[in-house]
Amino acid sequence: MTDQVNSTRVDAAALDAFCRAIFVGCGADEATANAATDAMMHGSRHGIDSHGVRLLDHYVTALEGGRIKKQPVIRFAAQLGAVGTLDADAAHGALAAYEGMHHAMEFAGKFGIGAVAIRNSSHFGPAGAFATEAAKAGFIGLAFCNSDSFVRLHDGAMRFHGTNPISCAVPLAGERPWLLDMATSAIPYNRVQLYKSLGLSLPDGTASDSRGIDVADPALADMLAPLGAAFGFKGAGLAGLVEIFSAVLSGATLSFDIAPMPGPDFSTPRDLGAFVMAINPEAFISRTDFDDGMRRYVDTLRNSPAREGQKVLAPGDREWAEADLRAIKGIPIDPVTEQSFRTLSGRFGVGLPFA
Repeated sequence: MTDQVNSTRVDAAALDAFCRAIFVGCGADEATANAATDAMMHGSRHGIDSHGVRLLDHYVTALEGGRIKKQPVIRFAAQLGAVGTLDADAAHGALAAYEGMHHAMEFAGKFGIGAVAIRNSSHFGPAGAFATEAAKAGFIGLAFCNSDSFVRLHDGAMRFHGTNPISCAVPLAGERPWLLDMATSAIPYNRVQLYKSLGLSLPDGTASDSRGIDVADPALADMLAPLGAAFGFKGAGLAGLVEIFSAVLSGATLSFDIAPMPGPDFSTPRDLGAFVMAINPEAFISRTDFDDGMRRYVDTLRNSPAREGQKVLAPGDREWAEADLRAIKGIPIDPVTEQSFRTLSGRFGVGLPFA
């Protein structure tokens, strides 16, 4: 999460309505407008600003250019029992991922587990949005996605994997889910763009130039480092796991063959892959025992000894706390995103969500 000191604060409801109206204004169908907005707002509400509403302008460009279809027809290309492969028909990635997760949840309700691979998709935003969708219904949710190459291998000096995120959300009785949402790169690519907009330096060991040498200036970043710094082989290995589930298993394009997210071609679909899974805990154990086990695990974790001046948090605690804060203070909009909103507002005749 970034302390956006130079940002405008915007009410979440107004921001949500603005994004939906812009998508409809550019010709996207209602399902696309709703899914894309829901995913972006998950990012912006929970402090994942790199995958929040700052993506609106990019998505409009991709929709108008033809990279993303405004009215896709998503269908199963294969289906057997509790698993299937969706052909997303160049849909917005969030629409494909939400639909895939809803199918996975339906399978899990029948069989105890459901898994859906997705091909012909596009950038889907924060993976945690789709894992959380399952957890809200009482399932364990997992979501993976590959993307265009921007991350070098450990000790590598070329772009190889995408940021290839992993997310898992687990229901926690009486409160919001245990939520892991992480890129397998040291930071996500969109965070480089966000730091550039905010005039901030990148953290050490997170990005490099074309020779693989670390840089702090986001303007000089040619590729990202894999998660793990000196132990980056672990991040590279996790990225490979995501690649196999998202692209190889679905028949989608591999990261190093995907057209770059920033263009210049915004007319050709990029065929990203994704993989979502839902697990019904009651297929393994009683709901009471599952809830008791999760409660003891999380309570013990949160109350475990911490280093001086620190506090141990469960995965998701930081994001939920940020969501509570932003519900009161509003959602920060960085200067570049604010300007893009003003342009979109004028083009589509939609009132700005801020004064």
